[in-house]
This record gives sequence, structure tokens and C-alpha cells, in this order.
Amino acid sequence: MPAPRVSFEFFPPQTLEASFRLWETVQMLAPLRPEFVSVTYGAGGTTRKLTHEAVTTIGRSTGLKVAAHLTCVDATRAETLEIARAYAEAGVTEIVALRGDAPKGATRFTPHPDGFANSVELIEALAATGSFTLRVGAYPEPHPDAADTLADVRWLKRKIEAGATSAITQFFFEPETFLRFRDLCAKEGITAPIIPGILPIDNWAGVKRFASRCGAQVPGWLDEAFRNAARDGREELLSVALCTELCDTLISEGVEDLHFYTLNRPHLTREVCHALGITAQPALEKVA
Repeated sequence: MPAPRVSFEFFPPQTLEASFRLWETVQMLAPLRPEFVSVTYGAGGTTRKLTHEAVTTIGRSTGLKVAAHLTCVDATRAETLEIARAYAEAGVTEIVALRGDAPKGATRFTPHPDGFANSVELIEALAATGSFTLRVGAYPEPHPDAADTLADVRWLKRKIEAGATSAITQFFFEPETFLRFRDLCAKEGITAPIIPGILPIDNWAGVKRFASRCGAQVPGWLDEAFRNAARDGREELLSVALCTELCDTLISEGVEDLHFYTLNRPHLTREVCHALGITAQPALEKVA
């Protein structure tokens, strides 16, 4: 069975220490020759400038294809499209278009009075420029603002129809979660690629908090497994084994692409990729 294609997600750094961690992450994972890497946007657009700097610098210094996250939060339509134009001028051809989370201190997303009301409007405007390949988010478990998974699937279909060419899912803990979602998407007529988002578990307590915010259900057996592993100091071994098994099951079910949420902590992602048969390749030629 051939190794899957992979992509990686990074955070833009907000401190000097974080900058070193990002570049360590890029240098460790770039030799695995990902299909693309993406750089996130902070909640409420708080890292807008940092995201732009990270995207352009990674692309220029490594030759990797870099996708920039772009959201609707706390910006007018004109401001958002100006950011997109700046990416296009910098040679960035891929965008992950998202509604975005509520700004810090807010309990729910509220559109800017002169901004895009939702992700579909953003995607339509970006698609009209003809400058980008557009990826979008997908939710194999109900988004906190959605009535149920079917509502999420139908909204995803609208995003694809608006101009997106593929979707990347929120992380999940069991393969059946993604496989059921994929089947439902197919039933609703979605033919665009849906890439599962994979989160190697670096810190179980932190991942549980993250899961509660984004609606990912934590299986009881997994919580127990990490409690037991913590007693023996085997959390990292357990994380690599579980993540590799998750990915292997997905691959056996026909998944050809995996998107890893690295959290700028590359070691677990690299170990899982190696276990899946993805090894370092000769360095890409850097762009001058």
C-alpha cells in the first residue's frame, strides 16, 4: 500500500522563542515533502500580520507550497480582500478560507458590519479573483454553531459550490467518525476531496480542552489509556501508536491525504509519518 500524501499546519509565532520553535518545526518536517503547509490565523484575526510574514517567509526560504488561512473576523470586505491581494502579489496561490472563531472575550461570531457574513461569502469573493486555490474547513462532528452533522455537510456543499476545491476536517479521535462523515458527504453529492485532519496528542489535558471547545467527542477509553500511560511515563509512545493506527485505518479505507495539526511541535508528527512509510527526501530548491 503506497504511503499517503501529507500536509502540515503551523502557527505563526508571537514571541522570539515561538519563532525558533516554528523554524525548528519547518526544518524538521520539510524533508518529508508535504503537498502543502498551512499557517493559521489567531482568533479574531489577532495574528493577521504575523500569518502573512510566516507564509511568505516559509515559501521563500523552503520552496514549499504554503496555504494562508484567511477569516471573516473583525475586518471589512475591503480589508480582507486587500490581505488576499497582498498574498497574490507575494506569489501565494492557496488560501484556507474560514469563517473564523469569535474574537477573544466574545461568546459567538458576529460579522463585521461591513464584512463578510460567513465563509460562503468569503469563498465567493476569493473565487471571483481567480487568483487562488481555495480549501475550507469541514466538521465530522457537529460544529458548535450547527444543528447537527447533516447541517454541517450541507453547509460544506455550499462552500464547495461557492468555489472551494477541497476541505480539511477538524481533528477527531476514532476513524469511524471520519468515515461516517465521508459517506454522508458522498450521499449529499459532495465529490471534492475531503482531507482528514490529524492531531498527534502532545499534551492530553490540553487536547481535551481543545476538543471541548470545537465539539470533538473524547472517547472514554482514550481518556483511560492516557491516565494509565501517564503513570508509567509512556504518553509519547501511546500517542505515536494511536495516531499511527488511526492513520493506517484511514489509509486502508481509501484515504490518500492526511493533514497534520503540528501545533509547532514536530516530533510526534515526524514519528507518525515515519511509521507510515513517509521518509525524508532531497531538499527542495529554494526560491531566490
